[in-house]
Amino acid sequence: MSHKDFVKSFFTLSVLSFITSAAVSYLYNLLMHGAGFVDWQTSFRFSILFGLVLTWIRNSRGKKA
Repeated sequence: MSHKDFVKSFFTLSVLSFITSAAVSYLYNLLMHGAGFVDWQTSFRFSILFGLVLTWIRNSRGKKA
């Protein structure tokens, strides 16, 4: 996997995980607390974490042992 592919994969997975975690955070707060708000800090942290981990997993599966 080239550097360009790694960055593209990281960016794509980060954006998807950011949208997903923001939606889950909103729905959780709406259902449990009665106030619909998004925890932006947690959503951003999850997006960086999942972007790195899932890109690393995708990269390591592509290599033959």
